[in-house]
Amino acid sequence: MNTNTFTRALSSTALAVALALGAVGAPTMAFAAAPQVKTQAPGFYRTMLGDFEITALSDGTIDAPFDKLLSEPAAKTTAALRNAFLGVPTETSTNAYLVNTGEKLILIDTGAGALFGPTLGKLAANLEAAGYKPEQVDDILITHMHPDHVGGLVAKGAIVFPNATIHADQHDADYWLSQATLDKASADPKSFVPEFVKGAMASLNPYIAIGKFQPFHGSGEILPGIKAWSSYGHTVGHTSYIVESKGQRMIVAGDLIHAGAVQFTDPSVTIGFDTDKKAASASRETVFTLAAREGALVGAAHISFPGLGHLRAQGKSWLWVPVNYSTELK
Repeated sequence: MNTNTFTRALSSTALAVALALGAVGAPTMAFAAAPQVKTQAPGFYRTMLGDFEITALSDGTIDAPFDKLLSEPAAKTTAALRNAFLGVPTETSTNAYLVNTGEKLILIDTGAGALFGPTLGKLAANLEAAGYKPEQVDDILITHMHPDHVGGLVAKGAIVFPNATIHADQHDADYWLSQATLDKASADPKSFVPEFVKGAMASLNPYIAIGKFQPFHGSGEILPGIKAWSSYGHTVGHTSYIVESKGQRMIVAGDLIHAGAVQFTDPSVTIGFDTDKKAASASRETVFTLAAREGALVGAAHISFPGLGHLRAQGKSWLWVPVNYSTELK
């Protein structure tokens, strides 16, 4: 290497070192911080059941005071929730399930609509985010007529699902759509029943008026591939639904369970909204036993979204095994 070449190489190296040292010593250029978004992605999750496409839809979450609602000492409830890293009150999902059979689009429950606070009422938006429109829904199956299951049927008094026929057990219709029930319950200022009756009437009556309500009586096939399974207790007509395709089963359990961290461990614990606590507990045992024995997929309205999983019996308790997340539908 001649002198000029060596000098140039040395100068280049010195310049690179100087620039590097300068970069280390220089103050870091500040950029504006990105704002926090603080919202989730649209609330839907899809899976296959035989030839049926199942879409879990989130209606949002609500803070539930389980320490006041469950039929066990508040301290015991709080301890069980804390053990599951949950607070009191407990943020609780409200889920619904859309079944596309290839021939029909069937929605099971509709969320709260405007009947509860601002953290619920997201089902219609999540339905569209999932690729469907309300007018495409052919049939709607109601597990029971509490407001967080029927409120999404209407928006500002108008029908949301113009082409859908609504199905629910006649026992629930007779109770929750009855003026006599409203009058009797209104005598108790502490009862939740009057507001629930008003919500059911506001949600169902527009469909009844146009002949779009078809009640059924007890267990039996409602639509091809879907059977009603009477699981009375939470309400007088509470119904679970068995969805079946190519030998695969899913049981949509409605409100058979509310606080998984408590009630899977101790299924005897009931909730204050149960119309008949003994019957509600028995229905939970019956449905969960079949689900565990058959390995059926379970969809639960108030288990953390998407509320899909399987059950295993553990003595007198139940182990909830959530579905494994998958990006591929098989």
